[in-house]
Amino acid sequence: MHWFALILGFVIFANTVAAIITVFHRPRSIPATLAWLIVLILLPVIGFLIFAFFGRGIAQENLFAISNAEHVGLQRLKEIEAQEVAQRRLAYSPQIQKLDTRQIDFFNRSEDSLVTFHNATQIFTDGPAKFAALLKDIEHAQETIHVEYYSFINDRLGQQVVAALAKKAQAGLEVRVIYDRWGSPGANRKFFHSLTAAGGQVMPFITSQNAITQNRLNYHLHRKIVVIDGQIGWTGGFNIGEQYIGLKKKFGYWRDTHVRIHGYAALSLQERFILDWNASAGKRQPKIMFQEKYFPPQLDVTEITPTQIVSDGPDSNFDTLKGGFLSFIMNAQKSVLLQTPYLIPDDSMMDALLVAARSGVDVKIMIPDMPDHPFIYRATQFYANLLTTHNIQIYIYNKGFMHAKTAVFDNQVAAIGSMNQDYRSYSLNFEADAFFYDARMSQELTDIFQQDMQDSTLLTPEIIAQQSSWLRFKQLFSRLLSPIL
Repeated sequence: MHWFALILGFVIFANTVAAIITVFHRPRSIPATLAWLIVLILLPVIGFLIFAFFGRGIAQENLFAISNAEHVGLQRLKEIEAQEVAQRRLAYSPQIQKLDTRQIDFFNRSEDSLVTFHNATQIFTDGPAKFAALLKDIEHAQETIHVEYYSFINDRLGQQVVAALAKKAQAGLEVRVIYDRWGSPGANRKFFHSLTAAGGQVMPFITSQNAITQNRLNYHLHRKIVVIDGQIGWTGGFNIGEQYIGLKKKFGYWRDTHVRIHGYAALSLQERFILDWNASAGKRQPKIMFQEKYFPPQLDVTEITPTQIVSDGPDSNFDTLKGGFLSFIMNAQKSVLLQTPYLIPDDSMMDALLVAARSGVDVKIMIPDMPDHPFIYRATQFYANLLTTHNIQIYIYNKGFMHAKTAVFDNQVAAIGSMNQDYRSYSLNFEADAFFYDARMSQELTDIFQQDMQDSTLLTPEIIAQQSSWLRFKQLFSRLLSPIL
């Protein structure tokens, strides 16, 4: 027993020292540091295996490649923006003049995110309708099709999309696909063979190319982007897979939000795709250079929807998307509407939401009523309960799985994209959102939110009081780990 106690003591001491060295090896936020110390100390050996998969930083060569990718179409975008501002802004976009443009300027200065005005938009909240329209756009493409998804799953829907892309590649169109290997089960060479055999090009995103040495949960491509002929862009929350069209019994109806943009904002999505492609290409494939077909200078669009495409990721020196949301929330005068599958706000976002609510702003947040990741959902429940006690209305969507990532501020500014309200989306993954400085788009998303409220339950103190002690323990424990979920 004496030797056993000595050995056990040595193992605990060595594990603690190793945990401290591991966690403080590179700068982290204080909450993330404490969370990892808990995991590494309470779970000797096993904790380090978890850290190897969840906690390692992004590979420096990947970060360098992403940060130094050349902005192929930025100059063309600046020329278009200058032309639109000079010729059309005063005449066609009076709502822009009423806004505090500091938020717009913040995105522009942080990520070279330009506002374009001539855009026609269409919102999709139903998977079958979204993919029917997307496949129709693919069918009608004339020159180029660029596709970028976190999940491109090898199932019936995935195979249908690959077949449609292969058909266009066979017809001589340029077809390129970027996907995240971690988020795309079964998306191997055989899955994409018909497309590559027809001349299409397929590549995993740079952070998921090496499944052995660089396999980690964080730092993944989470964007969902399609650009067709440099004129039509798609972005939002839907990935490619059967669950996104409601064919998985586990989730039932899949409630998500995507937007189709015909106009100059598609060029911003094109710019983002090319940056990601060139960063991922490395020395294996030739990089995409500027061509007129990617960035047509004139588009036949008469509708006006001021739109700003903002992308963000660990290659940025600042959490740009989170910073923008903080600014919009703190400057809201009347209302804030958020839909998110994961509600794990950091301290700054919590403060912003509480300040807004205590200032008389009507803050409503909608979350799902079922988990797709148990720990994340229990942490979401914890924050939902906490926000409810501070007079923020939390709606729990009951019709199926709520996966939409949307926001509406004062019914004047709306956002649709890939960013969840959690640590991973704020800082660890590569995201993209479209911001619409437009009362019509804002009202449409507000109407959708109010329709979803009819299929939701308002979380109340009475409901929280009925939650079991075991459930509350799981919520509290998950909350402790929330900075690393």
